[in-house]
Amino acid sequence: MTKQDLRGKGSGQLHHLFCFGCCLLLGLTAFSNLVHADSRLEMQKLDLTAIAIEDLMNLTVTSVSRKEQRLYNSAAAVFVITQEDIRRSGVTSIPEALRMAPGLEVARIDANKWAISSRGFNGRFASKMLVLMDGRTVYTPLFSGVFWDSQDTLLDDIERIEVIRGPGATLWGANAVNGIINIITRHADDTVGGLVAAGGGTQERVFASARYGVQLGNSSSLRGYLKYLERDGLDDPQTGREGHNGWKAIRGGFRLDAAPTDNDTLTLQGDYYDERLKETYINMPGSFDYTTPVSGGNLLTRWKRTFSDTADMALQFYYDRSEMKYAVIDEKLDTLDIDFQNRFALGAHQEIIWGAGYRFTHDRLQFPLASLTLGAKKQDNNLFSAFVQDNITMVPDLLHLVIGSKFEHNDYTGFEIQPNVRLLWTPSQKQSVWISVSRAVRTPSRGEDALSLYMPYPPVNIPPLPQPLPAQLHLIGSTDLKAEELVAYELGYRMEPVERLTLDAAAFYNVYRRLDIYSQGQPVVDFTTPQPSVTIPLQLGNFGRAETCGVELAADLKALPWWRLKMAYTFLQLVKKEADHGAAFSDIKGENPQHQVSLRSATDVTKNLELDLWLRYVDELRAFDISSYVTLDARLAWRPIKDIELSLVGQNLLHEGQKEFMPQFISTQPTAVGRSVYGKVTWQF
Repeated sequence: MTKQDLRGKGSGQLHHLFCFGCCLLLGLTAFSNLVHADSRLEMQKLDLTAIAIEDLMNLTVTSVSRKEQRLYNSAAAVFVITQEDIRRSGVTSIPEALRMAPGLEVARIDANKWAISSRGFNGRFASKMLVLMDGRTVYTPLFSGVFWDSQDTLLDDIERIEVIRGPGATLWGANAVNGIINIITRHADDTVGGLVAAGGGTQERVFASARYGVQLGNSSSLRGYLKYLERDGLDDPQTGREGHNGWKAIRGGFRLDAAPTDNDTLTLQGDYYDERLKETYINMPGSFDYTTPVSGGNLLTRWKRTFSDTADMALQFYYDRSEMKYAVIDEKLDTLDIDFQNRFALGAHQEIIWGAGYRFTHDRLQFPLASLTLGAKKQDNNLFSAFVQDNITMVPDLLHLVIGSKFEHNDYTGFEIQPNVRLLWTPSQKQSVWISVSRAVRTPSRGEDALSLYMPYPPVNIPPLPQPLPAQLHLIGSTDLKAEELVAYELGYRMEPVERLTLDAAAFYNVYRRLDIYSQGQPVVDFTTPQPSVTIPLQLGNFGRAETCGVELAADLKALPWWRLKMAYTFLQLVKKEADHGAAFSDIKGENPQHQVSLRSATDVTKNLELDLWLRYVDELRAFDISSYVTLDARLAWRPIKDIELSLVGQNLLHEGQKEFMPQFISTQPTAVGRSVYGKVTWQF
């Protein structure tokens, strides 16, 4: 087959609350319509899906309060992607699995790059999302974001992915501004035995993985895994030919879980990976192909002691090392992190959780191209933090008040405070309503503090010169940056209106201050060379302000004993954007889809045959001249015997090639996502 592819007071706050109310009204209207439409469906008892609806009411999450709690007792916009969701979706990477969550924008740039964010401000270098893997923060201090190619594991070993939209900074700290993604792997006790999987196809050229787990005595278990993938590049939308953006990776790791006493648990785990990322750089000023070696590893240990149902303590330590040799920058990064937390009851109606942490990073940079520098070649950064949160039972089993704050000191902006107040009302076991007001900050990164980047620009007319001159942009960082600030107003509602149907709605209004944007300076003409040229300086500063609102809906319906439907809808609206000092505000409205819809159908055709369909709609991105699109994934799986599964997966079946996003800052070749098919065999023993 050939591929084708808070700011102010008084009237200002009233304005914010009014806009928040408008967004809420919109969400509740859509919510009410959905309830009345679906409540007329006649239900039957179901028994063929892995997770029953009543179990969804009792799903536990840990990211909201840093403790296990029922999803319906969580005062936050949280969505859980389960292992069964991952398996039946047919996805081959964590970024693709994140498309299931409402409120997230996930766009593919090429075969090894993604743009992922929540509630706006998306991009390859998106910096307002905090990502965790088993409690380990995964980000680079270069831009306070994530290189998604490096964040991987055996998908069969993921227990769940908890996606929180909205601030989580009170517990998790700076950069948990627009949301948190927490990837949680399975306990070693749950993976005893073996698993071998392999497959290949038109774009997923070849992939294979193996895992084996053993029981070590009565109180501990150990597993190890190995994973390899080779992925072809996505097509060049101009020529229709495969681009130089493929991906090869090998990864391995282990996890040991032990319970040395009845009250203690210990986890020790680690990973190592080695990758080759193909890239085509354009306008640098020339264009060239390059293969980027990326490697790294991590080691994490966590000890927890449980005193009672309401009291425990935990200590976690991890070390992470990564090396990346991109054509524009060569980085070696070491991270050491230690985190302690303690939970206890204070009287009969309060539960306190508090903690403290320290993170140290050391990087070494080289700059192969003169067009980019980021200051000193070596740099150390320190982050000290502490938090406290009080869960107050105002009316038992009915009304809870949650208040708390994070206190941090970083090397860029000094001391930061990030408080929140949340109110949870649970009128029944099948209903919960929550409301919150939070403050979160995004601290500057090394890439903004000392940036100097030259980028090509179209020729510029300079009167009285007779013809346009060659031009370039000069992006300049600032050592005077303050932390970007968000004040977020949120409200959510979860319910089971009828048996076997669950609904989840959230509305938000976000007020951003001190956003980092560029202000254009006076162009400089260089007459010292034979060919005069123009340099246009762009100085980074806290010149921007913005306000956004939105609604996020999710529904889970068991329509028939053998058929399950899951729907997600996202609405995002830019209400206002302002800039000072002639700053060049990017079109943040056009960089994020206003509407997104996801509809997944899981059908058990027979006892041994599954059919899964996933229909998605993504609105246009006017800033990149990318049109809206609809696409479909399909998966057919058959179990000829109990322990073997054969599956055939088709992805992006409704179009030959569709651009989803564009490269930013670092100019690499744009690509189009086209149809692909792969087959897979999985053996468990």
